[in-house]
Amino acid sequence: MTSSPSPARPITRLLIANRGEIATRVLHAALESPTPIHITTLHTASDTSHTHHASQSLLLPSAASYLDIPYLISLAREHDIDTVHPGYGFLSESAEFARRMWKEVGVVVIGPGWETLRMTGDKVAARAVAKGCGVGVLAAMDTATGDAGDVKSWMARERVSWPIMLKAVDGGGGRGIRLVRGEEELDGQMRVAVVESPSGMVFAEKAALEGFRHIEVQIVGDGRDVRHLWERDCSIQRRYQKVVEIAPSLIGDVEFVQSIREAAVKMARSLRFTSLGTFEFLANPRTKEFYFLEVNPRLQVEHTITEQISGVDLVKVQLDIAQGMTLSQAIPSSLSHPTSHSIQLRITAENVQADWSLSVGRIVDFSFPSGNGIRLDTNLVHGYPAIVTADFDSLLAKLIITASSWEACVAKAKRALQDTRIAGVKTNLDILRGIVYSRDFLEGKCDTSWLEANFKTLLAEGVLLSADSMTDPFFAEAVTQSGPPLSASSTSSVLLRKGDAWSISLSPSGGSDDKSMTSQHHMKLLKVHRNELPSSLSAEILYTTPSTPSPEPMRLTLTSTTASSSSLLSAGKHRRGDAGNPAHVVIPFAGRLVDILVDEGDEVRARDAICVVRQMKMELEVRCQRAGRISWMMDIDEGEDVGEGTLACEIEEMPRSQDELRPKL
Repeated sequence: MTSSPSPARPITRLLIANRGEIATRVLHAALESPTPIHITTLHTASDTSHTHHASQSLLLPSAASYLDIPYLISLAREHDIDTVHPGYGFLSESAEFARRMWKEVGVVVIGPGWETLRMTGDKVAARAVAKGCGVGVLAAMDTATGDAGDVKSWMARERVSWPIMLKAVDGGGGRGIRLVRGEEELDGQMRVAVVESPSGMVFAEKAALEGFRHIEVQIVGDGRDVRHLWERDCSIQRRYQKVVEIAPSLIGDVEFVQSIREAAVKMARSLRFTSLGTFEFLANPRTKEFYFLEVNPRLQVEHTITEQISGVDLVKVQLDIAQGMTLSQAIPSSLSHPTSHSIQLRITAENVQADWSLSVGRIVDFSFPSGNGIRLDTNLVHGYPAIVTADFDSLLAKLIITASSWEACVAKAKRALQDTRIAGVKTNLDILRGIVYSRDFLEGKCDTSWLEANFKTLLAEGVLLSADSMTDPFFAEAVTQSGPPLSASSTSSVLLRKGDAWSISLSPSGGSDDKSMTSQHHMKLLKVHRNELPSSLSAEILYTTPSTPSPEPMRLTLTSTTASSSSLLSAGKHRRGDAGNPAHVVIPFAGRLVDILVDEGDEVRARDAICVVRQMKMELEVRCQRAGRISWMMDIDEGEDVGEGTLACEIEEMPRSQDELRPKL
């Protein structure tokens, strides 16, 4: 099986077709090359912090350009690019991208080659590779579908019981994966999974839940030989998206873990694998079962912890193999079994309390830990603007902790989180602290369902830990030594004072000279409450308009946003919900309404889905908290933007029957 038809050759002009911390990581590896490499990065107007020290950086027309294959090919041709590093996400698993780059402009895309990408990018085809190698797989459909009826027919024919998993054949990062516990959930979950699948096709698989760990094996190959660099445990996840990863696995049965590594190597050899790949499994340490899940034929977000325990620079290995180095040249064959442990904590701009919704805004300040055994991968740069928008992933930084024992590693992770601060957006630091301080985490008892099963307790503990860390006297001392702390009322370089005033002229664009179309306004500052321009401003003002010639006192609030005007205006034109009212179902985040699943008069059960809202690339269900009848439903068209706090519906309690009212004897 051909893995990569493009020839190995020296890299002289590299394009990094990505952004954020992974673009920074690849940039650093290229800068350390023993032979000079001309490095080109890409950026959008408000997202440039990953471009420092690049030879050149090209402004993209829009965020969507990262996925525009013809456009990227034209850039490669125009700038004489010979090699592309795709990072992770975006086009990193696109066989079409790798094939067209080589066929049309002679550019090598670092990775396993388009034939391997084609085989592994289709989860059904990858399962066939596993079965051909004698590696266990869960019962699943052999063909993809977009019809729930096909799933029901397969379950009946193969006598598969609930629960099942619906999986996009070409999804990633948790997208297109839905757990279905019963037939009543199938249609709704099928609809969401199909929408999240790039191809609109999914397959069903028997769910393995109780006691299973998510174990992935790091593979490196040169097209002739392959080897593993041990495994990572990625069981701590929510909605099938990883939150905390550890390496190596804490499973005590060495022979059981070795059998998983050997299965990964066997599959990689059958593919004649080139470059980096991660072979993922579900493993149950108690029953000694393990099942193949999927292949990620690229650099992983969590490659860092493998680097820490092995001492191998995986991005450098990618660059070396792409230039013709053999596996034995790129990685010493004498590499010994790891004796250390490593933890990766993904720090994201998410409001965990609001169903992990994206927190957009400007990062006004941050502080990260340092010291022995602590590594930070981020594109955040002090004194440089960083704005979180809905265009990209929420990942801000990766905190990687390494120590000689697991207990020391956990203790170091606790200390590192105490020293971590981010201001300007909400983050997941509360839940990370709750996880790291839990007894189960220290004892290695976390399976794939652990985080969601214990979420409320972990979050409550994490909130308390965060509150304690904010009382650290060091940060109080920083106020007097170096000015305002992270929570200061002024972080703007624009000085505003009482008495500042502005004359404001508003006229239609287009260069009209008709002065009758111009309106004159006047604004004067009385008091500045909070100045974080350009992120936000809160002040008392006197405002004068043509219709109100006498100045009127007003409260001015400016907030930077990446939400559309329609989503912001919708919060005003639609009813606002009260999260404390049990009859209200409130949409907890801004987004685009994809589907309304119920109507007025419908009877619903607790936890039934009411509507689906898209935020970033995820389809998120809004569910009710109690049973009853829908007495009022929002009048919003599908496809319309909705604001945070919009009332989706009101639910009235159903009158109980006489049998229910009769006392139990």
